[in-house]
Amino acid sequence: MDLFGVGIYSLIIYIAAVLVISVVLKRRMAEAMLWTFIIIVVIGGMFSDKSAWTLTKDGLLDAAKQEVVYASMAFVFMAFMMERTGVINRLIQILNSILGRFAGGSGYVSTIASALFGMVSGSGSGNASAVGSITIPWMKGNGWTTARATTIVAGNAGLGIVFPPSSSMLLLLGMETIAVELTSNELYVGLMGGGMIILAYRLLVVYFYAKHDGLKPIPKDQLKPLGEELRKYSSSFIIFLGIFIPLFFTMGPVGKAIKATLNADVSGSFKSISLVMWIPILMTTFTIIEGWKYLPHSFSGWKDMIQKSAPKFSEVGCQLFFSFAAASVLADLGLQEEFSDIFAILGGYSPYLVMVVVALIITLMVGPFSGTATTTAIGALSYAAMRSIGLPPVTCCVAFLFLTSNEGCTPPQAAPIYIASGIAGLDDPAVIFKDLLLHYALPVIVISLLIMAGIIPIIGA
Repeated sequence: MDLFGVGIYSLIIYIAAVLVISVVLKRRMAEAMLWTFIIIVVIGGMFSDKSAWTLTKDGLLDAAKQEVVYASMAFVFMAFMMERTGVINRLIQILNSILGRFAGGSGYVSTIASALFGMVSGSGSGNASAVGSITIPWMKGNGWTTARATTIVAGNAGLGIVFPPSSSMLLLLGMETIAVELTSNELYVGLMGGGMIILAYRLLVVYFYAKHDGLKPIPKDQLKPLGEELRKYSSSFIIFLGIFIPLFFTMGPVGKAIKATLNADVSGSFKSISLVMWIPILMTTFTIIEGWKYLPHSFSGWKDMIQKSAPKFSEVGCQLFFSFAAASVLADLGLQEEFSDIFAILGGYSPYLVMVVVALIITLMVGPFSGTATTTAIGALSYAAMRSIGLPPVTCCVAFLFLTSNEGCTPPQAAPIYIASGIAGLDDPAVIFKDLLLHYALPVIVISLLIMAGIIPIIGA
């Protein structure tokens, strides 16, 4: 039986083509995404039962429906406005008075914030957007390079998945084959304990980055008292309302009440309230309010200012648009079904081979697809494959969630990479691919394999 079909071959060619065009030929990432989309459309048209026109049409239409594409451009404009008004610089003055005595302190805060926000956002893209919009400018102001700040935010974008109650965790618990063997309490405790391992490692990465890059604490004579900085710059905190308000109205008791009220009139209407869209809109609004005196006060002034931001929109927008279009084409070419067939025959082989193949397939899936999409597509299949070799239910789920948490640090298709790059102003995201793979994705894969092998124990296993 031939395990590889046109879907898997197309994925391998796609990843290789992106790397060759962007790294070897040194073309812009948006251009690489466009050409590789065309390549897999041609391959699909030649070797599958779908025409190149059908694949192109479906891919472009699916990409056009992805709210992350539009949200990412909203975040780019938000970052531009924050830079133009100087609100981030004023906020950095306050944060430095608290954490400036620690070398690379902003990097630690960014990592912890990614874990906390990811628990409620359920989206690697939303995580990179919300956390990156605040911590990337702060990190750059504290001496981190643009590439390093982007790496830390993109690398940690999926960190929320390894902390309960993430959306991927809830998806797993909703699958019948898992629900009959594992309670939410068991997975909650096991995942929380395992998540602390990943968080500790990621904080260690920041420590070594700070050492390697020679970051120093801000000299004491340059640090001003917190009270003085608050009196001068406390107005900058208003931008956090852009994060607080959407969370307040979508989470907890208030969110539940609004959901019940809206859905009573129009079924499913509450689902239209998107954090990843409303956070940049509201943060931009509050940025304009706080920094109004630093902005132009004429139509021509606003026109010139917006025109200067246009190149950033085109780069980030093209990167994400053709990334999602390619993911749609890969799905149409049967990528998920081919991976399912591989899982179906794994049980008869060595347990260690099963572990490695499961880890490899999840890693390949989580590149073009988000963590939640990967969970929906192959969550139950991966669980069954791991259970077939005798792994405890909680171990199967924790290992799976660890692997899907790489959604932000698996180039070249991971959307958080391009969102973070857009916020940071990193023109060539390919320069951080190596660090993302070696320092973020690969160690998590190794930890997941060690968990499956029983070397790293999980509570309740």
